Amino acid sequence: MVIDAHTHAWGPEVEDHPWTTEPIVAAVEELPIETEYTAEVLLEDMDAVGIDEAFVIGLPVTHWLDNWYVKEVAREYDRLYGIGLLDPFADDAADALRDLLAVDDVVGFRLATVYPRDEMYEVDPGDTVQTDWLRDAVGETDFWEACAETDAAVTLLAHYQQSDQIQDLVDAYPDLTYVVDHFGRAEASVPRDDPDLQRLVGLCENENVLLKASAIPAISNEPFPHLDVEERIRWLLDECGREQVAWGSDYQFISPVTDYESTLTCLDHMDSLSDGDVEWLTERSFKRHLDV
Repeated sequence: MVIDAHTHAWGPEVEDHPWTTEPIVAAVEELPIETEYTAEVLLEDMDAVGIDEAFVIGLPVTHWLDNWYVKEVAREYDRLYGIGLLDPFADDAADALRDLLAVDDVVGFRLATVYPRDEMYEVDPGDTVQTDWLRDAVGETDFWEACAETDAAVTLLAHYQQSDQIQDLVDAYPDLTYVVDHFGRAEASVPRDDPDLQRLVGLCENENVLLKASAIPAISNEPFPHLDVEERIRWLLDECGREQVAWGSDYQFISPVTDYESTLTCLDHMDSLSDGDVEWLTERSFKRHLDV
């Protein structure tokens, strides 16, 4: 079995769910696909590549708190799991979380700490803004108690230079399940001894933290098979343990620079990765971590 820990899908624009998030809509319109990338199309692409199951992270072409399509994906497709988007500062944040997690196979939510709190997803999705609002969010105790109650996975689109804030959150709520996307947006050129990168990897001292080796072509500064990322993956596996690192494609958003199959087959060209390493990366670690 092969599991993609990081995909996106989005439904059509309909009256009840208008496309209002202009930067995301503009990014979608530039992808080499039709502007709708539905779960049905994702599954077809997964079949062509040999991927059995996938986790679908909500893409806010609609208002970013409108999780209608993630819920629909999780309800309708046995091979897909949903991860929604939430605002921990909202007055109804805890109830919104309970409503989201009440849907079978919705397993958690994502916080995008690389974007401004008051302009969430209203910036170029490729940009990174050094925010500090995650530290403020630690104080939203009702929300985090609801996370524990619902067993929700806390997925973070965070920059590795925000690792001190992630550490604060993990220290405050050590029993929650955490996932950090895309190597913490640390490009392959960031040296291993960078203090912030060291701190990011150190998060794995808590066994409830998992790092995604996802969006490999975006992290790499080399063409396929992106061998400059091999050392980073090997280091993560050695430092964190194989059960705390998972592969993900970031498809469709990675499609301007690569095809779906190449996001996976690049691992076959990384000689320092054993068959067992690849098995953990592409199957065992993420489902084990989220207990699904």
